[in-house]
Amino acid sequence: MAFLEHGTRQLHITGITAHPTRAWAKQRARNLTDQLDTRMESLRFVLRDRDTKYDQSFDAAFEAEDMNVLLSAPQSP
Repeated sequence: MAFLEHGTRQLHITGITAHPTRAWAKQRARNLTDQLDTRMESLRFVLRDRDTKYDQSFDAAFEAEDMNVLLSAPQSP
């Protein structure tokens, strides 16, 4: 799982697994928000796909930091 800061082009690789689960994805989101701490204030959006492993608990990690979670278009590559 990777997150890219658009403004700075900084890439954050939060984990790698062959079989990601909802719990795994949620923990990666929490780890990222903890790692970025005060830098989270400059971030406004998270763009994610519609995979079922990204549920409300995944989004909640970012929404708690006042970020908007945007979904990609259905069936987009």
